[in-house]
Amino acid sequence: MESYLTLIFLSSVLRLATAGNVRLVGGNNSCAGRVEVYYNGEWGTVCHDYWDLTNTAVVCRELGCDYTSNTMRVAHFGPGSGKILKDNVMCSGSETSILNCNSASDIDCGHSEDVGVICSGIRLVGGSRCSGRLEVPHGNTWYTVCAAAFDQQDAEVVCRELGCGAPVQVLGEDSFGKGDAQMWTQEIQCGGDEYQFALCPMSPSHNCSHDKDASVICAETVRLVGGKSSCAGRVEVLHDGEWGTVCHDDWDIHDAAVVCREMGCGEALSAPKGAHFGEGSGYIWISNLLCTGSESTLMNCRFFGWGVDVNHTDDAGVICSGKLIYDCSIIIINLFYHRIPG
Repeated sequence: MESYLTLIFLSSVLRLATAGNVRLVGGNNSCAGRVEVYYNGEWGTVCHDYWDLTNTAVVCRELGCDYTSNTMRVAHFGPGSGKILKDNVMCSGSETSILNCNSASDIDCGHSEDVGVICSGIRLVGGSRCSGRLEVPHGNTWYTVCAAAFDQQDAEVVCRELGCGAPVQVLGEDSFGKGDAQMWTQEIQCGGDEYQFALCPMSPSHNCSHDKDASVICAETVRLVGGKSSCAGRVEVLHDGEWGTVCHDDWDIHDAAVVCREMGCGEALSAPKGAHFGEGSGYIWISNLLCTGSESTLMNCRFFGWGVDVNHTDDAGVICSGKLIYDCSIIIINLFYHRIPG
């Protein structure tokens, strides 16, 4: 554990990580910051348009950071200066460098759209992306955290790192099931304003059992509005403190699958377009989503920027299998179309 705490201390001192022609700038540790690349003799930033978790994974791997946590858009680590050298980056995931990924030849971005990444993350297990039993990585092993050493300030950091808004509830006593990972014996002492859990101070070890695994429920950043259940409706996302809709351009069942998974609503049954659940109001935050279907959150899919100049008649919707009414509907549809013998 001492070596891990030393790593955290050194990471808090190093504000820039670099691997040849790629570096992270502006973070408080060596695996977080604004993505910058070195090209034609100068350093420049990368635009967040169509950036996704696959791109983040390439950067994290290139810098020697083991785990991928989150993609940070809209200049989260501050706007860069000079040129913006990459736009519409689309990695396959097998590249050894972000410079080997496809990107646009024409760049149409400002530094307010500089992308950043946070590597070496945490996860919530047993619920949805924003709720569950807390697990933290060390080496190649995941550890659960003791609820006796976990409080609201710690939860603030967890929810912030996961991009899940504010914590709604902090739970113990295996609320999301007993973990089978090893128990993290250090006492966590976050101040509440850290943006990464690994930066929180830790005190000497103590005894704890899996009967007291720490769990967190964070505010969701995706919701479904206008449907007959919590697992069907118009898709809305929370950005910059305001809810907005998603444009149906390129919207398909893969995108819907990510929404259903993120909300703990089972499988995607359909991906309605054309404001099927009614028109939203306010911002239309996202357009041209290009999810593979395996992402844990819409925020990790490729999409075009934030804020779209289209009409709410194009709002996207989703129907998931999470509620019994929809499970029964699918059975009835299958019986009707396939005419099962007997």
